Amino acid sequence: MLSHSPHRTGWTLRAAGAADAPALADLCAAHAAYERIPYSADGHAHRLAQGLEAGRLFAWLGYWGEQAVGYASATLDYSTLAARSYLHLDCLYLEPEARGCGRGAEMMAAVRHRAQMLGCEAIQWQTPVWNEGAIRFYDRLGATRLAKQRYTLVC
Repeated sequence: MLSHSPHRTGWTLRAAGAADAPALADLCAAHAAYERIPYSADGHAHRLAQGLEAGRLFAWLGYWGEQAVGYASATLDYSTLAARSYLHLDCLYLEPEARGCGRGAEMMAAVRHRAQMLGCEAIQWQTPVWNEGAIRFYDRLGATRLAKQRYTLVC
């Protein structure tokens, strides 16, 4: 449970650096549990720190006071069909108590700004078909839905 009401002041959103990897990993664990997907903490924070430090991963952390309550993360990718770079929004997650008060829109604005700074014309992402709250949120942003199946092949 959050120590602050989500509607109070004290909210900050900032770009994450390698030193923020432990807080980011904790939120990833909560996000994985929410989406009902496997999660392994073994070395996760270390790998996140490496990705952030190398510039392969962009991430933003949202805080109520000192408590991290949400994150967004993205990577730069390239569309062969469009022959353009795009920013892949890998994750956007807020703790349940921090939802519904505009913080997700602030996080998306930060992602969009980074995409523009990188010369991207689009952001792409996916969300589980059962996540109706996220779908409504993305629809309100004016995003376009594309029906596709997502696959994973372990190497």
